[in-house]
Amino acid sequence: MNPMTAARTSTPADRPQPGLRERKKIKTREAIRTATYALIKEQGYDATTIDQIAERAEVSPSTVFRYFPTKEDIVLTDEYDPVLLEELRARPADEPWAQSVRYVMQEAVRTGMEEDPEVARIRTHLLAQVPAVRSRMMESMSVTGRMFATAVAERTGLDPDSLEVRVHTMSLIGGLMETSMYWAEHGHEGDFPALLDRALDVLQNGLTVENP
Repeated sequence: MNPMTAARTSTPADRPQPGLRERKKIKTREAIRTATYALIKEQGYDATTIDQIAERAEVSPSTVFRYFPTKEDIVLTDEYDPVLLEELRARPADEPWAQSVRYVMQEAVRTGMEEDPEVARIRTHLLAQVPAVRSRMMESMSVTGRMFATAVAERTGLDPDSLEVRVHTMSLIGGLMETSMYWAEHGHEGDFPALLDRALDVLQNGLTVENP
């Protein structure tokens, strides 16, 4: 789950293409998201209801809930987490872990910006401005954290449930979340990948403090 990435509706040519059933699911999820974003732009997040989303997406409310347990999940959930894990696994085995993570996270945010920059701005704006979205994001971070921990374990041989790995992975995810909020709180000014680089520098090198 990444506040920057739009939902991926296609897969790279070198990966197996999804079957008909999975393509239909992806199409339905995307229709629900598209309807949600359109309604939010028209009337705001709080005024947008599941019934309105279902009507706009031409599905039933129960279908919306089947794909997304909460309204917050509609704007937060994407198809990219499994791809992130695949990308991490595909990095060279002798590449330093910090370099692999930086590359994959940068590719993720660039994908979101290139595929749909407006959606990236809406999602980060909601993350910064809507407490319910921010709360749900924090709840769901553990899922992505476990995925990252699996990748760490595969690369390093460390226990994915060790304190060190858990702190490391959640620091990465928390850093991405805070960078997204910072970008939104500052009017989406500046280059988001550059901001992410700054955040990763802090996580990798620590906080630089000038002595008085």
